[in-house]
Order: sequence, then structure tokens, then C-alpha cells
Amino acid sequence: MRLSVFTVCTPDLLPAELISAAASAGIHGIEWRYAAIPADAQQEPASYWRHNRCSIDPEHAAETIPPIVESMQRQGLTAAALVPYLQCGDLAAAEQAFTSARQLESAMIRVGIPRYDRTRYFRDLEREAVTYLSAVQEMAQQYQVKALVETHHETITPSASLALRLIQHLNPDLIGVLYDPGNMVHEGYENYRMGLELLGPYLAHVHVKNAGWYRSDHQWRCRWEPLFSGMVPWEQLIGDLQHVQYSGYLGVEDFSGQSSSADMLQYFAQWFTERI
Repeated sequence: MRLSVFTVCTPDLLPAELISAAASAGIHGIEWRYAAIPADAQQEPASYWRHNRCSIDPEHAAETIPPIVESMQRQGLTAAALVPYLQCGDLAAAEQAFTSARQLESAMIRVGIPRYDRTRYFRDLEREAVTYLSAVQEMAQQYQVKALVETHHETITPSASLALRLIQHLNPDLIGVLYDPGNMVHEGYENYRMGLELLGPYLAHVHVKNAGWYRSDHQWRCRWEPLFSGMVPWEQLIGDLQHVQYSGYLGVEDFSGQSSSADMLQYFAQWFTERI
């Protein structure tokens, strides 16, 4: 297994700073956030989803990607993935993202999955996603970049089994699952080893973060926690990943905000390097 970082969790660093920090920590790959900073967020403090300085703006990707690739190559890093926020059905945006992923020399790209908000039937959303992913698979073949479906709460793929249900008719060389146990604390928990065994050749990538439940105002709520303080048992999960002979990336996506980006990367890399 190799280590990567998704730049959504390092919003205070510019791309060149993140590349240096990742190389210093012993991380092997970078997953690049592919999204613009909203105009009204430019003067805000750095934040994960609004003023994220470690992002590639799709509108300016053609000119910003080459120096990023050059900087990664100098530091011995690779582009593990391009991570846009695509909408299911928007094939034009998907193709633009695939073009950027190819330019970035990225092996993988995250694609869109319908949200599930209780307003539409699951099977209707599933049919739309199947049609979309069939077209995405053709793009993956054309650009030679694997498309990823993420296990994510509030979508139609919160669990390994539902993600597999959606893509099991597709080619695992072109379409795979981004397995995110931290998201599955919010929704979609299944026995980790069983889910990994179920995914088989579709297991393409793993995100590393943690979350936990707490009681507030007489209700249970879920929040992000430090990497090893939440409900995901990472010691056990490493064994489960080894059990299925997983050899891909473990990509940190820590939203706890408990330390600086550089310190978080050092801690993540040291902990996992000692165990994988």
C-alpha cells in the first residue's frame, strides 16, 4: 500500500507548499481537489470547501496543471487522483475533468453519484446513474483514467454493497470504488472485511479519516474526529485490507482540524508507514 493526500484537507497550503510538505512526510501521491474558489470566499480564511488554496480551478486548469506536474516530478510524487465535484448526468463537465486528469497524468478520477434526499425513488436515481456511468466508462477507456464511485453518505452509494450494485455490470479496469470508512460512520456502515471482500476487483482506492457520534439537544449527531479518535478502527482495517491483498493508495482526508496541515501529514505518514 502507498500513501496519498487529498488536498481538500490542506486548504491553507498552496500547491507548491503541499507538494513539499507531502514529500517531506514520505507521502507518495496527491489527490488534487478540482474546484474553483467562489468569488465571495476569496477574502475568507482558508477552509476545506470554500477558500481552499490547494485546489485546481477547472477554468484555468490547462495553464496551472503543467507547473504542478513538474513540481511533483521533481519531488518524486505522482498524481494519485483528480477529485472534482461532478453531477450525475453532466457528461460535458465529466469530459472536461477527464481532460484535466489526463493532463495531470492522474491514474484516477472521482465521478458523480446522485444524492439521496428522500424526495425521489432510489430506483429512478439508480437508472440515471447507470446510464451516466456507462458513458463515463467510455471516457475512462478513451482517456485511460479509472473512474471512481465513492462510498458517501447522503448519496445512493453510502456502502460497499450499494456501490457494487451500481457498477457490477461495468469493467473493473475502468470503473472502481473509492472506499471511505469515515463517510460510512455517518451512513452506510457494513462489516469492513465483508465489504472489502465483496468489492473484489472493484476496490480501487481508500480514504483515511474518522468520525464519531455524540449526543446534543436530545439528538444523536455525527461529526469528524481526529484520525485515530473516532469510530473507524484503523488498526483492524489495515489487516482487512491486507487480507484482500489491497495494494493501492491510502489517501488522508482529515477534517478534524486538530493540527496544522504539515503536522497532520507527518503524523499520518508515520503511523501508517509503521503498519503497512
